[in-house]
This record gives sequence, structure tokens and C-alpha cells, in this order.
Amino acid sequence: MSDANLVDERRGVDAWATDAALRERLGPRPALATYAAHLATEQAWDWAEQANARPPELHTLDARGRRIDRVDFHPHWHRLLGAIRGTGALAAPFSGGRWAEAAATFYVHGQLEAGSLCPATMTQAAIPVLARHAPALFAALRDGLLSATHEGHDAPIAPGRPLWIGMGMTEKQGGSDLRACVSSAQPLGHRLHGAEAYRLDGHKWFFSAPMSDAHLMLARTDEGPTCFLVPRWRWDGSGLNGVHIQRLKAKLGNHSNSSSEVEFHGSEGLLVGAPGRGIATLVEMAGYTRLQCVVGSAALMRAGLVQALHWARHRSAFGRRLVGQPLMTQVLADLALESEAALQLMLRLAEAFDHAPERADSDPVERAWQRVLTPAAKLWVCKRALAHTGEAMEVLGGNGYVETGVMARLYREAPVNSIWEGSGNVMALDVLRAAQREALALEAWFDATAPALDAPEQARLQVLRQALRGTDAEPRARQMALELALLAQAALLRQHAPATMADDFITARLRAPAMVLGGTPLAHAHAHLQRALPA
Repeated sequence: MSDANLVDERRGVDAWATDAALRERLGPRPALATYAAHLATEQAWDWAEQANARPPELHTLDARGRRIDRVDFHPHWHRLLGAIRGTGALAAPFSGGRWAEAAATFYVHGQLEAGSLCPATMTQAAIPVLARHAPALFAALRDGLLSATHEGHDAPIAPGRPLWIGMGMTEKQGGSDLRACVSSAQPLGHRLHGAEAYRLDGHKWFFSAPMSDAHLMLARTDEGPTCFLVPRWRWDGSGLNGVHIQRLKAKLGNHSNSSSEVEFHGSEGLLVGAPGRGIATLVEMAGYTRLQCVVGSAALMRAGLVQALHWARHRSAFGRRLVGQPLMTQVLADLALESEAALQLMLRLAEAFDHAPERADSDPVERAWQRVLTPAAKLWVCKRALAHTGEAMEVLGGNGYVETGVMARLYREAPVNSIWEGSGNVMALDVLRAAQREALALEAWFDATAPALDAPEQARLQVLRQALRGTDAEPRARQMALELALLAQAALLRQHAPATMADDFITARLRAPAMVLGGTPLAHAHAHLQRALPA
């Protein structure tokens, strides 16, 4: 049998050197270029493969029946965590760095392995929340939170030791309805690190990354749902903190990362924010994690696009290369459009996070990007990642469907970002609420966005502006949130991409949209492929 027409997946992809759009937007970034080259090695590819092929294992008891509630990982998991932590990207936005470069670092990492972005995202998002709502506690943990190292062993919190932070919000009876929280918290009558200590009892249906050093979670006080920081080990290091892991979740994707179901039995937690204001406190955290959901989905799209385009350029069918067949060219070009539009939106959202959201006098346009456009982008980009990874898999056919290749992992990974931190309806309703709360900021955003668009899209922008003011908007919340995201992407492509790409995007997404990728003929398909990944 000849292997002349057999195509291996593209391994060792340099996610910086091969991505013209990313380089154009950010300009020279030597540290990011170095990191991308590091992730392009065969060794790093093996890290991702093995960490996903050998999922975490739960050990609830030791040999003598004592609770240890320990999750063991493949050693490559710790290498992945060490790599992303070593870039400094988790702490950079809070120590003089820019959000766009931090997001780009996550984007590059996510193209290799997505599961390790989960603890990185939660830890990064916890930093501003703790700094704002528990400043004395943050000061005590600051060095560990901002650390650029990873130790990987299970031990109590200690000064300077690198820290990972997880999240625990949803419960069996509540799900996304966080007000249904029934876990209880009772004051212990003392303070630690400037924060009031409480005893927590209850459960969490989804407890992300249970081996994290501490978790931000909700429990109910007399005032209502309240936010606490609950360590894995007791604050004095005397033993585990009563967090009993019932089981690890058997998930569709995200196999390298552990998610769990837990119960609390007298766990000690420290108050973060005001009693009864826990949901509002964690909503602030969600703004940052939702940004990273967009980043993670954009990374999956880019990774799938690279594999599909590589396959089509080297695989022949019916006497010629796939990439040269007109209909396949259209599909690949539409995948490239979707990928770049997600990248441009992700970077613009990240730039907005450089502006402090709590300041009432902050730039209103940036405020609208953060508060209104972030949930809209999460709704659209994360849902598009499902369609995009599926279409990219289809390019490879059965070779993409098998678990021995990377495409199945990308496809299984895609739904998590659409579900985590609020699924589609939650995001659409958040857009409506934010549009009402931030009406002046959104008006400024409309005014600033319109000049980048052509007349037909400017007219659509005005229709959307009026619709968002309506009192009966909820049934059309998804439609309006998606329109907001698409118009934002169109404006960004007009500003940052070739005119031909913006033209085709506007045609395919706004003027003549199709139900499937590749359904609207693109006038400049070959140019999009060359820009996406030079042959």
C-alpha cells in the first residue's frame, strides 16, 4: 500500500509565527514569540496528548481509611501548568502588563491544550476580586497569587508559595440560579488576615479544579448568599479543611482538568466582600472568566482551522488536492473568516479590561466593551466554536473523527466555554441587563462604532440601538446579543483586517447569512486562506 496520499496532523505549530493577524494587532512581542516557539516543540505536543489521554484520578482514602481527598494527575499536566504560569500572564495585567498580551498568551497556549487554561483563568480572575473586596487578605496572599512558578505538590498555604484558585458556585438544586444556594456559613468569632472567619457546611455540584490551594465559593449567611475564600488545607496547616470530594465529573471534554462534586463539613472560610453580596462579588469575577471563555474558544477555532487547512493542502481526492476544489475552498475560507473575527473581538475585549471597571468616570466606550459586549461575545464566539470545530473535523472526514488525532479533542472541548460562566440564555439576558444599566456607555459605544461600518450596517446599528431600549426585549434577547457581536466583529475587521476580508465577512454574516459555514460564496476565498496560514 502506498502512503503517498496519507496526511498526518500538523504537529509543532508555532501559533505566533503562523498567525499574521495576531502579529499585526500586537506588534513585536519577543516573550510571546518565544513561548509560542516553546509550545511548538514535539515535547509540548506530547504533554498535551498524554495529559488528556490519562485523566486525573481521585483517591478519597489512604491505606488506613483516613480521608485524603486527593486528585492525582499525569506529570505532563503539571508541566502544562508550569508553562502557562511561567509566562507571567496570570499576573501581568495587575503588575503593569496589558490584558491583550495576557489574552494572547492564553490564546497561544489554548491551541496546544485547553484544559490547563481552566485553573489559570480562575486564578487570574480571583486576583482583582480579592484585591478589591478583601484587600488585607489579598496582601497576605499576593506573592503566591502573582507567582510565575508552579510547584505541583499538595501542601497548606504558606507565605510566597505559588497559589491556584478554583471556584465553587453551582449546587444540585440551583444550577445557574445562584440565589438557590443552600450551603450555610456561620461566623466563628475571629478574624484572620483581616477577614472574618466562618464555618461552611453544604455541597457544590460543580467544584472546579479541586486540588487548587483555595476556592472562591458561595454559602448562605443570615444576609443571603455570600462569597468566601475556602482553602484546601486549614489556614493553620493542621490538616485538610473538611472539603470531601464525592467524585470527579466524567465530562464530555476537558479531560486533562479535574472537576468535582464535593461536600463541606465544618470547612473554614474567610469572608470576601460584604455578607449577602456574594453573587455581586462573583459576577465581577465572571467578567474576567467570560473574557477567557472567548479567548479559549478562539484558540480552539484557530487550532481546528490550522489542522483543516494543512489537511486540505496535502490530501488529494478525485484527482486533485482538496484545497483546490472550489467548494472546499469556500468552506476553508469561511473557517478562516470565523477564526479571525473571533481573534479580533477577543483582543478588543481584552484591551477594554485595561480600564478599571469600578471607576464611574472610566471611558464609557471601554465600559460598554467590558459590561455589554463581553457577554455578547461569549454567547456568539463560544457557540460558533462548536460549529467551527465540527466543520473543521469534517474536512478531515473519518480521520478527524477518531480519538487518535487532535480534532476529536478540539470538538469535545468546544462546548465547555459555551456552558461555563453562563450558557446562552444567561448571556443574552445579561446583555439586556447590562444594556439597561450601562445605557450611557452603550450609547457612546454605538456612536464610536458606527463610523467604521458601511451604510447598511450603520442602519442595522441604529435599529439595534432602538431595540435594546424596548420594554419587551427579552424574547428577542439572543437575536439582539448576536447582532451586537456580529456588528462589533464587522467594525473590527474593517479597522484591522484587509478590506477583502471585511467585505466577505459582512456579506456572509450580515447581508446574506447561511445556515452553515461555507454556505455563502466568498469573493476572496484564496486570499483568506493565504492570510490564515501561508502555504
